[in-house]
Amino acid sequence: MADNSQQGSHPSEDQKKAIYEGLSDDQKKKQTYTEWVKDAYSNQYENWMPWIEDKYLAWFGNDNKASYTTKDTLGQTKITGISQVDKLQDGVNNLVGDQVGKDGLLAPVGNMVSKEGINRAERGGKDEQGSYGGPASSYTDPVVKNAQGAGQGLAGGAQSAGGAVTDGAKGAGSYIGGIFGGKKE
Repeated sequence: MADNSQQGSHPSEDQKKAIYEGLSDDQKKKQTYTEWVKDAYSNQYENWMPWIEDKYLAWFGNDNKASYTTKDTLGQTKITGISQVDKLQDGVNNLVGDQVGKDGLLAPVGNMVSKEGINRAERGGKDEQGSYGGPASSYTDPVVKNAQGAGQGLAGGAQSAGGAVTDGAKGAGSYIGGIFGGKKE
């Protein structure tokens, strides 16, 4: 049987079963074959999807993840319902997003945020090699793993507060839009 890494193909079902059967009895007790395959798929997805998304954005536009996310997020903030104001807002949103895009003034910042911020967030904080701390990972990875539970609780609280602020801003924008003849929600 040829080594899978040299072939460049995916392991067959028989190869997967052989790998699973080669695991220790202790490891087999922790996971069934199906659970083990699901974990392997999840790990592969976590490793490849950020790269695939980066390549797609690079090939089919001038966006990186930071500029795409900026444009998308700002595009969701239309509050007046007046087409002229919405068009102006779209132009401003694109201007802001383009500055962190491929040829923008802040392209290095956008690239760094895309790679070290958004991609790490998609990978649960890990870099491309699966480490939390890069060269210092032997020290930082155990600390990060222990702190994740506390961080998740803080993130939930911050999301709640952020949602309340956003709702308040939308309400104020709706009121102002209503004054100028826009739809009032």
